[in-house]
Amino acid sequence: MKHIVLIGYRGTGKSTVGRNLAAKLDLPFVDTDDLIRQETGKTVRELVEEGGWPLFRFHEKQVIQRLAENAAPGTVIASGGGVFDDGECRGLMQSKGVFVWLYADLYTIIERIAGDTEGADQRPPLDGADAVREAAAVLERRIPVYRSLADITVNTEGKTIGEIVSEIHICLAMRECQCQETP
Repeated sequence: MKHIVLIGYRGTGKSTVGRNLAAKLDLPFVDTDDLIRQETGKTVRELVEEGGWPLFRFHEKQVIQRLAENAAPGTVIASGGGVFDDGECRGLMQSKGVFVWLYADLYTIIERIAGDTEGADQRPPLDGADAVREAAAVLERRIPVYRSLADITVNTEGKTIGEIVSEIHICLAMRECQCQETP
C-alpha cells in the first residue's frame, strides 16, 4: 500500500486534513514538521532563525529519507510546503506515494495563515505588508512542482475538514480525481 502524501502551500490544511484522513482510514499519520520538531527539539521558526532555510531543509530531507525507507505502508504524510522543491526528495517519495495536492486561492491562504495562532509560533512569519507578494512569488515557483506530482487535486476553499477528507477518500477509491480545476 502506497503512502498518502499531502502536498501544498502552507495554510491549505495538510496537517489537519492529514490527521483526520488517517483517522477515517485507520492509517498511521505523520507530519514532517512535527517529526523535525521531535528530532531537533526546535520549531521550524527556530531552525530557520538559527541556520536559515538550508538548515531546516537539511532536517526535512533526512525525515523524508527515513519515511521513504521505514514508514508503515499506507502512512498519511503531511509534508512541508517546500520539501518537494528538492528533486531528491521528490525521487524518494514518487514511487512510494499517492500525492494529494491541497490548494486554495492566494487570499484564502493569507487569511488562514494570519488566523493560525498555533502555527505562528512554529513557523517563520510571512513578511508583513509584503505577505501577499511573498506568498504569490513562492506559489508561482511551487505550483508547477505540485501539479507535476499530484495524483489527486483538492481545492480546500469553502469546505469543512470533513468534506475535504470525504473528497480525498472518494478520489483514492477511484485512484484518480479531476474533481477540481487546479490553479
